[in-house]
Amino acid sequence: MSGTVEPRPTTSHRRQAAILAVFLAALAGIGIGIGIGAHFLTRGTAAALDLPEFHGQANWNAQERRAAPFTLHDHRGAVVSLDALKGTPVLLTFLDSRCREQCPIEGSQLGTILRDIKPEARPALLVVSVNPAGDTPASIRKAMAQWRLTGPWRWHWLRGTERDLSPVWDAYGIAVHPTTNDITHGLTLYLIDRDGFQRTGYLFPFLPNVVARDVRTLTRA
Repeated sequence: MSGTVEPRPTTSHRRQAAILAVFLAALAGIGIGIGIGAHFLTRGTAAALDLPEFHGQANWNAQERRAAPFTLHDHRGAVVSLDALKGTPVLLTFLDSRCREQCPIEGSQLGTILRDIKPEARPALLVVSVNPAGDTPASIRKAMAQWRLTGPWRWHWLRGTERDLSPVWDAYGIAVHPTTNDITHGLTLYLIDRDGFQRTGYLFPFLPNVVARDVRTLTRA
């Protein structure tokens, strides 16, 4: 009697599965796909028509979805609280300073966005680490310089242990999967208004000019 041998998953297959899991988690995290469809169905067409002219994959009306609060230390050792930034729009994202693939691209695009916005309308930038062990003050400074992300704007790269960071990842739908050579993670950018409410969320890759335009729209509101 002959039998069949189940193929073992290769490293490539495992990595593809991890990437798929991260992508699906990102979709769920910012509420697009089925989630946002259900949101519109339960609130009716008027709610959809009420949404402001933002251009992320998910958009929320004013005071509809409060950004999950958190307090972490930044790369300088300062305590940073999202609540303490009320009164200032915030761009919130999740990066790895040692990444050599998508993170440098998103980092460079964020620099382009911030340079394109006038100082009076410029948001604060919060980067939450997805590499608790690898993101050090030195690696963060190096990445920020290489990505041209340092400048005359308020920015903080927030660090901590996995125990510190994982509740923030979960609150914003960021799946993080360490692999043999790097960390596969969700790449989502959130725009939070002055009152601490999420207004739009972008899946990477996004267009810097579109994000900059949405920031200007928000600061005029």
